[in-house]
Amino acid sequence: MALLERDERYGFDLVRELASLSGLETSEGTIYPILGRLRRDGLVESTWRESPAGPPRRYYRLSERGRQGLGEFRRDWQRFAGTVGRILEGETR
Repeated sequence: MALLERDERYGFDLVRELASLSGLETSEGTIYPILGRLRRDGLVESTWRESPAGPPRRYYRLSERGRQGLGEFRRDWQRFAGTVGRILEGETR
């Protein structure tokens, strides 16, 4: 969802960007079902657009509900990462 925060994008563009990041392996078979679920849950919206090269493309963007969900995820992630960091440093109390 964070990749859709600033700009709308089409699915294969998201696949390419995730594949370019070190340590993240993904495929169209992973991304498209996730995008479909996010759309059904109202977290992303989509529109079809003609493509200059090939069939029309579905572009995705965050909905307002998605922006709120991303904010909640960031807060949860920071708390989780902080806890894991303390455990790795031997601070279990």
